[in-house]
Amino acid sequence: MNIKLKIFFLIICLLTNLKVSAIQTIQIEKDAVLGLNDCIKIALNNSPVVKRAILNLDVARSSVGVAKSAFFPSLTLGAGYTQSFGERSHNRGSYQTRTLPSVNASLSQLLWNFGRTNANIRMEKFNKIASEYDFDETVLSTIFDVKLKYYAVLAAKSLLEVEKLNVQINERNYQRTLAYFDEGIRSKIDLVNAEVNLSDSKISLVQAENTYKNAIVSLNNSMYVAYAPEYNIQSTETFNLAEPYVPLSLRNIENYKKLLELPDDVSSAVYAVQAEKSDVLKDYTFEKYPYTFEKSVIIAKENRPDLKALNATVKAMRQYVLLTKRQYFPELRGGVGYSYANNRNYADSGMNVSLNLSTTFNMMQVKHEVDIANSELNLAKTEVELLNQNLYFDIQTAYVDMIQLEKQIPLLETRVRQTLENLELADGRYAVGLGDYIQLQDARVNYNNAQSAYVQAVYNYNVARATLEREIALPQEETLTVEDVQDYQKDLKKQEKEQAKNLKKIKKKDNV
Repeated sequence: MNIKLKIFFLIICLLTNLKVSAIQTIQIEKDAVLGLNDCIKIALNNSPVVKRAILNLDVARSSVGVAKSAFFPSLTLGAGYTQSFGERSHNRGSYQTRTLPSVNASLSQLLWNFGRTNANIRMEKFNKIASEYDFDETVLSTIFDVKLKYYAVLAAKSLLEVEKLNVQINERNYQRTLAYFDEGIRSKIDLVNAEVNLSDSKISLVQAENTYKNAIVSLNNSMYVAYAPEYNIQSTETFNLAEPYVPLSLRNIENYKKLLELPDDVSSAVYAVQAEKSDVLKDYTFEKYPYTFEKSVIIAKENRPDLKALNATVKAMRQYVLLTKRQYFPELRGGVGYSYANNRNYADSGMNVSLNLSTTFNMMQVKHEVDIANSELNLAKTEVELLNQNLYFDIQTAYVDMIQLEKQIPLLETRVRQTLENLELADGRYAVGLGDYIQLQDARVNYNNAQSAYVQAVYNYNVARATLEREIALPQEETLTVEDVQDYQKDLKKQEKEQAKNLKKIKKKDNV
């Protein structure tokens, strides 16, 4: 292979492996089955917000290095060429010129500046710590956003199943009422009402279908996956659907076949609600939240990365105040150098050693800068106080909502069973001519609403619990840490070095 072609392919490999972020983008394969943790992992790897937090963290680390560099010596190199003109010569009637080349080199070292550099280093270290906690906060927010969107898809799918069952019920009821009307058992108004209810149920199904599709779009957006292929998602322990997987592809309502043909004998035209009895949520159970409200607040103050970031910012601002105040103090520097200059017929050269104590400042400017630094410190303290206050009330709100829903869910589940039983009774009465159509439709609406309320309560519970976990920064099963980023960056640097070595070997081999 041609040397240029080899180098070209190797450079392409290098460029494809160099990442702005410390994590690689993940794409979704067609027909994949994704769980909640899978979606979280995809979001953490694809999120530009997480990548921005990583870059900010790199900037903070470099800023610490810049602050420490003040303790390292500074090298100054210089060379000059001077053309000087003397007085007019009496003998030749022209000016005399002199060429004066010069070279100098010096090494300057900061000896002491009364703690200014130390204060600056400590300030940048606290800023780095704040950036690390900001990174953790970004990761936590990304995880929480995916959870909400994931639960929204499960809820939309459950409500879609409810509407499908409602269409089935109204379809069967219409077929039966039509048979009764043809036999003269029921009036025209019952048939018209059955048609209207069937149309309404189909409209509700289309709306539920649209809600479901929008929920999918929101989930893809939270994972930063555009043009996602069809894939499946799994139920969670706290959101168990009757189906094992939730397909993300939907059939059009127009393609549904009629669920029940007209019976040959009117006596066989029973409603058969039992055929539509389907639990939207399968064996729904949940573990009660293990912490009390007071314990949750304690955990939050220990875990919240945004609170830790603000506390680190307060410490950094204290160092900034010290740094600003110490501008009044002088700076002690030592230096050593060598210079050479060609002066007419002889050369000047030699070593020099210096020790300087100097300071330059504007008293009025420094005074106002100290005032600004103190104000920014007080502002950072106020932010910490405000977050502590909001933290308490936010946890209290999420905790109350979750406990309330824990109590409501079993009652709503019982209500679903009761309304189903009432619907079966109303259907039986209507079938034998003891009940009217209004009673039957009221029972149907109550059953449909009970299922929807049950699903909505389960969704609200999952959101409330996820919100509470977010508020107290509970450790997550799938997450991304600063250590993970550092390990990946180390591995990436090793790969870059190996690729550079391979490039040198290829060049050397082709040259030989």
